[in-house]
Amino acid sequence: MPMNPLEVVAVAFGIVSVWLIAHEKVWGWPTGIVNVAVFILVFFEARLYADMGLQAVYVVLCAYGWYQWTRGGRGHAALRVSRAPRAAVAAGLLAGAIFAATLGLGLDRHTNAALPWLDASTTSFSLVAQWLQTRKWIENWLLWIGVDVVYVGMYVSKALYLTAGLYLVFLVLAGIGLTEWRRSLAAGAAPSSSS
Repeated sequence: MPMNPLEVVAVAFGIVSVWLIAHEKVWGWPTGIVNVAVFILVFFEARLYADMGLQAVYVVLCAYGWYQWTRGGRGHAALRVSRAPRAAVAAGLLAGAIFAATLGLGLDRHTNAALPWLDASTTSFSLVAQWLQTRKWIENWLLWIGVDVVYVGMYVSKALYLTAGLYLVFLVLAGIGLTEWRRSLAAGAAPSSSS
């Protein structure tokens, strides 16, 4: 099967974006917008409709994250790495589970989706992880690690080997992000929003 050139572009921008975010660089957000916009086309062709829709939502979340990281702190200052309130984590996980069940049922009954329940679950919890990341809450990395493990298997099953490789890289970058953000949290250092 020949390599999809759009997938190559999406993968390249995805790696750069997550690397930048893991190192608290605000330019990870606009780079991420390019990444997810191209993946919309890739997932449409693969009939992974929940993932396709997820990428469209990511465009909005990337724009929101970009704003939050530069102006979402006190007095419109840059955000610092912090811990999420327990209520926010619980609400996010509950919302993710409800959305996964609802989306999975819809995809299973009304589309020709290849992996409706798995696709719906990864989609739902990716949204929760991304939302946590936009607020610069460190817990996002733990959720990303779990979701990325599942994504690797799902993409291998659909012969999207480059995308599976990307999510393997994302898994490694999530570990790096967790380590870097723990250091930042311990130091209480404010990131440079211009870097």
